[in-house]
Amino acid sequence: MKINNEQVKRLGIYFFYEKEGIVDSYVKYFFKDYVKQVTDMIVVCNGQLNEEGHKFFEQYTKSVIVRENKGLDVWAYKTAMESLGWEKLVQYDEICFVNCTIMGPVYTLKETFEAMSKENLDFWGMTKHYKNEYDPFHNNRYGYLPEHIQSHFMVFRQSLVKSEDFQSFWDEMPMIKGYEDSIGNFESIFTKHFADLGYKWDVYVKTDDISNKTDYPLMNYAKELIRDKRCPIFKRRMFFQPYEYEIFNTLGQPGKELYDYLKSTGLYDVNLIWDNILRTCHQADFVKNLHLNYILSSSSYDQNKMDEILKKRKLALVMHLYFPDLVEDSFQWASNVPKETDVYITTDTVEKKEAILKVFKNLPCNHLEVRVIVNRGRDVSSILVGVKDVIQNYDYACFVHDKKTAQAKPGSVGDSFGYKCWNNTLYNKEFVCNVLQTFEDNERLGILSPPEPNHGLFYQTLGNEWGCNFEKSREVADKLGITIPMSEDKEALAPYGTFFWFRPTALKVLFDHDWQYEEFPEEPNNFDGTILHAIERLYPICVQQAGYYPGLLMSDQYAAIEVTNLRYYVRELNRVMIDKGYMEYGLFNMVLQRLKQGAKQVIALDGPSCMKFDSKMRKILPKWLYKFLIKIKRAIFGPHGLKDPD
Repeated sequence: MKINNEQVKRLGIYFFYEKEGIVDSYVKYFFKDYVKQVTDMIVVCNGQLNEEGHKFFEQYTKSVIVRENKGLDVWAYKTAMESLGWEKLVQYDEICFVNCTIMGPVYTLKETFEAMSKENLDFWGMTKHYKNEYDPFHNNRYGYLPEHIQSHFMVFRQSLVKSEDFQSFWDEMPMIKGYEDSIGNFESIFTKHFADLGYKWDVYVKTDDISNKTDYPLMNYAKELIRDKRCPIFKRRMFFQPYEYEIFNTLGQPGKELYDYLKSTGLYDVNLIWDNILRTCHQADFVKNLHLNYILSSSSYDQNKMDEILKKRKLALVMHLYFPDLVEDSFQWASNVPKETDVYITTDTVEKKEAILKVFKNLPCNHLEVRVIVNRGRDVSSILVGVKDVIQNYDYACFVHDKKTAQAKPGSVGDSFGYKCWNNTLYNKEFVCNVLQTFEDNERLGILSPPEPNHGLFYQTLGNEWGCNFEKSREVADKLGITIPMSEDKEALAPYGTFFWFRPTALKVLFDHDWQYEEFPEEPNNFDGTILHAIERLYPICVQQAGYYPGLLMSDQYAAIEVTNLRYYVRELNRVMIDKGYMEYGLFNMVLQRLKQGAKQVIALDGPSCMKFDSKMRKILPKWLYKFLIKIKRAIFGPHGLKDPD
């Protein structure tokens, strides 16, 4: 049947779920457009809905149902329909199912409803998923995944709703016990079931032209669907889904391409995206999906933009200098900030202060101040105590310190760590200007820091970012009132080495705690496992709590080294796995699964050193490798724990 969109009687059902019952700005934006397209609206919330959420939805409808969180979206829709009954439901020309897993609309939904009103259909949807001979959920009645309308946006016309077929389908719907049930008993079978009965269907966003490339166009070609086919929606999880899905199906570009397109065109306010994912998602996930890596030029910058920044923004450089023999080097790096910068230097003795002033007296800057602080807390107390009275006065700031990594042997490994920190923070004047312009261009960017060290004995950092510091980090986070997700399995984008650029307002949650020197360990303290190492990992977490995101920062000159190193690591690991027969399918996901299944022995990372090996390691490792690990262990943590090999 066709309908007259100007005189249509349409029921909208909106399914909402959020574990804390918070209605975010993206939901409000979508709902305000959706409600304009319907005659009546029912909102169904699984779990809870906070007071503010109630007030929002009740501006538009009196029918707000809050129910037990069971049955997922399927039973939420069933509950909404049962609240009216079939006698009333059949009076509507269309009944719409829409849920909060989609964002938008990029274009008003009026376009969609007007276009589809001209089609002679019994039911329709926004997008479809194509047939897959494999049933990934192992519960589809057809033994495969049929082509189907995706359940985030479905519309049923009176010709279908009046039918015994439709009514019995819903009356006999079993309780949905999980996501797989939802797919197997509703979304993936509904379209084929009713098409086989002779009912006509279609979708608004026509994607048959790319069906040979993907079975999920909305996920893998989101930008193209919006740009070329005026698709008004996109999936919320585009920006935080498991990255293994991304690199199994694509190069990893869809989330970033979509975000960049929306931001550059202004078709959708990307702050609506950030408002939600910063509150609810692990940063490890959105950092990957959005590729929040900033590789900046060290050879040129926009002088006009820089002039504007310097007119309206206050800049600060904070340095903690402890080693007298590194003062000259530190001066050279400090010389790369604009002369309009206020420079604060902390140190621990009057003698060192005088030595620093002697070198830094000729530094071109707006203001120079050297402060003597207590030698307790190192670089962390420098920024949290030493300059806490002034740091919030600035728009953008950089924190660095002189660096000697005493535990790293040979010494060149420690020097290389310092090289990585300095060259990706204050590389040269051009690079620094581009850092400032990056903050100016990205209003939700809160902190930029160099990548983690992954050379020499630091190789294990990549994949063991929390080390033995998660519990301490969680403890400090709770004390600070941090509520965003944190997991030991999900890395924080932390400034290992404590070199970073930041927006002081983004670290307000950290600065608001009135830190005292007594909260930090006395010298000498451990190389790991202290509150200092916890705070080092919490900088980006605090930024996210404040509604900003973290990013990785590299100079274009250094990035070449990082790419070489990472490609070398992957290639050498692949060579071993090829030799071991782990590459028969040639897919990263398969190789990873094989490795996980084949991991019979485990290295226990416990104790204060975080490097305590199970005694079995001596039996399973080649003698030369065991001996090599012993040397590294002793160089870092001292001569205890493991026995010498014979």
